[in-house]
Amino acid sequence: MASGDGRVVEPKVVVANREDLWWLLAEASQLEHMIMCEYLFAEFSLKEGEAEGLSREQSEAVERWRGLLRGIAVEEMLHLALVSNLMASIGAAPTFGRPNFPQRSNYFPASVQLDLLPFGEQALEHFLYLERPEGMERQDAEGFTPSAPPLEPLSEQELMPRSQEFMTIGHLYRGIETGLSMLTEKLGERAVFVGSPRAQATPELLGGWQQLIPVTGLESALAAVNEIIEQGEGARGDWRDAHYGRFLRIWDEYHAMRERDPTFQPARPVVAAYTRQPFDIAGNVAIISDPVTHRIAELATVAYELVLALLTRFFTHTDETNEQLELLIGTAIELMASVIRPLGTAMTRLPVGPGHDGHTAGLAFEMYYRMSNFVPWREPAWALLHERSAVLVEKCTAAADQQRDRVVLADAARQMDSITRKLAAHVPDELLGTAR
Repeated sequence: MASGDGRVVEPKVVVANREDLWWLLAEASQLEHMIMCEYLFAEFSLKEGEAEGLSREQSEAVERWRGLLRGIAVEEMLHLALVSNLMASIGAAPTFGRPNFPQRSNYFPASVQLDLLPFGEQALEHFLYLERPEGMERQDAEGFTPSAPPLEPLSEQELMPRSQEFMTIGHLYRGIETGLSMLTEKLGERAVFVGSPRAQATPELLGGWQQLIPVTGLESALAAVNEIIEQGEGARGDWRDAHYGRFLRIWDEYHAMRERDPTFQPARPVVAAYTRQPFDIAGNVAIISDPVTHRIAELATVAYELVLALLTRFFTHTDETNEQLELLIGTAIELMASVIRPLGTAMTRLPVGPGHDGHTAGLAFEMYYRMSNFVPWREPAWALLHERSAVLVEKCTAAADQQRDRVVLADAARQMDSITRKLAAHVPDELLGTAR
């Protein structure tokens, strides 16, 4: 929607009560989660070196882009943690469930559509659209066409929360920012921020990550929101070092290299591929039929599920010690870097199977059931985390034995075994059973 002078006029995001704020934060959590997956998918798709047909100059550029994508994805994880802190501060349990890809005008406002794309022109145009500063007009990539009308505005008299229209990520967070201030004025600061400080993720628990702001009142809540906005779209219009500015630099460099060499293809011909038809997607998706690719995809998908389970326990823990909290978050990061990234990258070199000739498989970050939480008690929750980890050890080891030419599987088995042993140390012997 545009004003008479051409500026984009964004509808008001309404927060009349705590439940409206809870809804918006849950939506922000899912949005940050899915955008992080988009960036990781693009990173995994990038080629490596001259062995894949890149010149030295092209290889150096691709490595720069890989590093930038990885860094931005890490910052999206920070945003997810900050949103989780915001949710916990108002008494809402953080959640890491989300819908499957693709989401085209079904889940978020019609203008916010998400899909997994290999690195290239379409992906960069899509990323620039997602990260554009509030009020900036920019078209999404080809294929991202809103097919639903704008949502009806929420009335402040409505008792129940529902989806609201927001044009940009910054627009959503400005609404959250305003809502936090309004509720504090209405109810009082202590009545709004009812959550325990113990429920907060802190820099001390995450290896000194100073941008991770514990939220205990209005000032820290607004600081957390501002951190997300500044990293994404920039500090009130200064976007050069924000995500938008970094993607714009990649865009310019990519196009300059394509002008010099129109045949330059920095990414493998990847499609997002699933182990089976997603339960919440009606349309057809690419299903992996190649047996080796399918086995690796299963392992990467279950490892991703375990990451989400570890994060869930970290952000909704009860009587864990600081040592145990550090183990939960450290294990999640270790899984992402040492198991999921290598397996996800390996998939992009492997075929999807018949019907998808010429394409390789990309990790779809598949949600194969609707996630819920653990019971509050620590010991059974940790027993379940250990059990799932032990299953991955068994399956990775079996896959490595069958595919001895794929070092990535043996490495994954070793990493999973190390993780499983660390978790086992915090589970009573009688709850370990035979999964030791």
